[in-house]
Amino acid sequence: MLETTRMNLRHQPYTLELKHAFGIATSTRTTTPAMLVEVEYEGVVGYGEAAMPPYLGESQQTAAAFFDRATATLREASDPFQLEELLPALDALAPGNTAAKAAIDIALHDWIGKKLGAPWHRIWGLNPAKTPVTSYTIGIDTADMVRQKTREADIYKIIKVKLGRGAESDRMMIETIRAVTDKPITVDANQGWKNREEAVRLIEWLAARNVVFIEQPMPKEQIDDTAWLRSRSALPLIADENVQRLADVKKCHGAFDGVNIKLMKCTGLREAHQMILLARALDLKVMLGCMTETSCAISAAAQLSPLVDWADLDGAVLIKNDCFRGATIVDGKITLPDRPGIGVEKI
Repeated sequence: MLETTRMNLRHQPYTLELKHAFGIATSTRTTTPAMLVEVEYEGVVGYGEAAMPPYLGESQQTAAAFFDRATATLREASDPFQLEELLPALDALAPGNTAAKAAIDIALHDWIGKKLGAPWHRIWGLNPAKTPVTSYTIGIDTADMVRQKTREADIYKIIKVKLGRGAESDRMMIETIRAVTDKPITVDANQGWKNREEAVRLIEWLAARNVVFIEQPMPKEQIDDTAWLRSRSALPLIADENVQRLADVKKCHGAFDGVNIKLMKCTGLREAHQMILLARALDLKVMLGCMTETSCAISAAAQLSPLVDWADLDGAVLIKNDCFRGATIVDGKITLPDRPGIGVEKI
């Protein structure tokens, strides 16, 4: 029988199965490894999730090892509400492991919300009517598959398209989508553009095709080239790989117009909230993004969505084995459930 006077951490591996092959500038995949987490205390269970695409450098094995280390810290904690002490202590256990840390952060937030009987958007004082629309992501693929994916995105008001495999491929992707729809497009180059002069020309071409902004156009190491590009770009530039955690937000000021914040990069809701507030103080635009995730992590991020300019929270609709019910997308808009915590139920 489980002890109820100490926090208990449970975890299990889970493989997210994508509906379509997901191609970005550097790779293509059909699955994403994940870990599902539960934190139980005083008979209440909080749910969390770690989703780990290859570029994060985490795996189900590294996450399990971190959870084993975190168990003692959680069991010794006297009050789950003391997130300002508990989460930094967990963060200090090991470098990296941001998705694993996010899973525990999400589960603790879910537990607290359930204990209080309130969803986190209400705890933060946010208006659920002010959630943004979310984009729908189309990965790099053949022209036929891009047309099919674009038609499947019919309910969405904005489309996100992955680019970065060369000018010919990039132009094909955009022209194929434009043959199907004139909806606004956001572009994610995933660090795929190496030459800044070529990037300027391509952005000019994209600006004439109803593109809203460019996400991470150049490699994160080329921050000076990105600043140069920003001063000449016809479209706003949004940082992704260049902004992982809170300390990175200030570094993006001057080189980018905005930042893309993801729970799996920044260790969860606590730090994501801090990053949004700092970005606003620096007059940076804010995008709330995701990996391919179940509705658990998506619904957690969605609690913050009334604070941001743009959302890309389609991770759960890109998979075919979602095991949670939570935030939904209605006519392209993020809709928050009126349930406590992060608002999810296990299916």
